[in-house]
Amino acid sequence: MRANVAAMGDRRTQAAALLALQHAFGVDEVVAETPLDRYAEPAEAAPPPAPVRAAPAAAGEAALMSQDAAMASAAERAGACADLEQLAAAMADFEGSSLKRTATNLVFGDGNPRAPTMWIGEAPGADEDRLGKPFVGVSGQLLDLMLAAIGLDREHAYISNILPWRPPGNRKPTTAETAIFLPFLQRHIELVAPDILVLVGGTAAGTLLRRPEGITKLRGRWLATTAGGREIAVMPIYHPAYLLRKPAAKREAWRDLLAIKERLRTLEAGATA
Repeated sequence: MRANVAAMGDRRTQAAALLALQHAFGVDEVVAETPLDRYAEPAEAAPPPAPVRAAPAAAGEAALMSQDAAMASAAERAGACADLEQLAAAMADFEGSSLKRTATNLVFGDGNPRAPTMWIGEAPGADEDRLGKPFVGVSGQLLDLMLAAIGLDREHAYISNILPWRPPGNRKPTTAETAIFLPFLQRHIELVAPDILVLVGGTAAGTLLRRPEGITKLRGRWLATTAGGREIAVMPIYHPAYLLRKPAAKREAWRDLLAIKERLRTLEAGATA
C-alpha cells in the first residue's frame, strides 16, 4: 500500500514538472477537450477519412485575406484615421490577421500621447493581453524602473507595440505579421508625433528601421525616421526581457538611457530659449 502511494506521489511530481516545463516552453493553452495518453498501445490503423470541405466562415468572422490584401487594407484603414481613438477602433475591427482570433484584448497604447518620447516594443504578452495595456508584466515593471531612472513615468511617456494582439504562446511575431500591422504603427507614430522614438528590442528596431544590423549593433546609436513629413530622432535599446536574461547588458542599457535623458534636456533647453 505504501509503495502504491509513493508511486502515485512520484507520478504526480513528474506530471507537475512536465506541466511546468510545457508552460516554460510557451504551451499555455488547451488544444483539446480530453487528455491524450501518448503511452497507450497504438490502435489498429484506421482507413483514412474521406476529405472534408472546409466550412464557410461564420457570420461576422470573415475568412483571412492574403498578405498583400491585408497590407493594403491596413494602409487604407490607417490612413483614414484622424485621431488615436479612430485608429484604435480601426485596429480592433481589422480582420486581416488571425492574431485577433486567439487574443483576449486589443493592446493599443498607454501613457501620455502628448509626451515627447514614444516607446515601442514587440508584442503583448499574457499579462498585457489580459489587461489590455502594453508592458505591464515583469518586463513592463523593469521598463517602468528604466523610465524612472531618467525622470520619466507613464504620465510623461507614451508606450505601444509593433503588434496590438498577443501572438499565441508569446512567440516572436512573424515577418508577415509585422508587415501587415506596419501601416497602423506608422499612423500611430504620425498621430502621436513624438520628438524621440525609442525602439525597445530587435523586433521593433528591425521593423521600423529596416536595417540589416541586429539590436546589439543598433542600440545606443541615434538614428532617424520620417513620419507625417517630420524627421524623428530614433534610439534603439535592449528589450527589458533581454536585460532580465542578460544582466551584464544593463551597463550598456544605462548608457542608452542617459543618452535619451540628455537629448530630452537639450530639447527642453531649446524650447525655452
